Amino acid sequence: MELWKEIWESHRGRITGIAGGIFFGFIYLFAGFWDMLFFALVVFIGYTAGKRKDLQLGSFFRWSEMGQWLSERWRPFK
Repeated sequence: MELWKEIWESHRGRITGIAGGIFFGFIYLFAGFWDMLFFALVVFIGYTAGKRKDLQLGSFFRWSEMGQWLSERWRPFK
C-alpha cells in the first residue's frame, strides 16, 4: 500500500495525464473518426503534460513572452 502511495505522490501528473489521454483517446476511437495513431498521440500528449507538471517546468508555451513579441511587431494604430 505504501508503494502505491509513494508512486502516486511522485508521479501524480503523469498518471492523471495518461488517464486523461486514454479517456479522450477511447472517445475518439469509439466515435470512429480517428485511428490508433491519433490515440497514441493523445496518450503521449497527456504523458508529456503530466511529466512537465511533475517536474514543475511550467507551461509549455510562454504566453507572456509571446504576447510581448506580438505587441512589439504588430501595432494596429501607428
